[in-house]
Amino acid sequence: MAVFVALLRAVNVGGTGALPMAKLKALCEEIGFTDVMTYIQSGNVLFRSEGDEATVQARLEQALARKMGTSPGVILRSREALDRVADNSPFPHAKPNYLLVSFLPDAPPKDALDKLVAPGGEEVHIAGREIYVHYPDGSGRSKLKLPALKAGTSRNLNTVRKLAEMARELEERRD
Repeated sequence: MAVFVALLRAVNVGGTGALPMAKLKALCEEIGFTDVMTYIQSGNVLFRSEGDEATVQARLEQALARKMGTSPGVILRSREALDRVADNSPFPHAKPNYLLVSFLPDAPPKDALDKLVAPGGEEVHIAGREIYVHYPDGSGRSKLKLPALKAGTSRNLNTVRKLAEMARELEERRD
């Protein structure tokens, strides 16, 4: 069975709504995922499942919609994908907690950076289905505008690295 990492949008951060991680874990187990683990209170869940990425993502989104009344949006990645994201940061000089990676369901449009407004000196790089944003003064005070980010969910590089490590450990565990 494959290991997946699901990143939920707008959960426990004032968006779609609160979903305690214990309830998220139980929900994943109810729909047949195994070895379910959560990480921090921002909608990160790891698990094993049969099926391809699209099927697994649809199952989780449907279950969340039943539970919450609407799906917050689910971005699914493999351990290999998270490793690539963590290892290929285009901003090696950035502090990991000042570098956010936005995970998107699809690659952004080719003209996505044409709409960029970065008055605080933010640096942006698109790589496949991810957008890296370095916030030199932190994201909390940033006035960055980039419409392509709205479709995704962001995690700082420290979180991406930890999720990749947890996924690797889960893959290496044999039942």
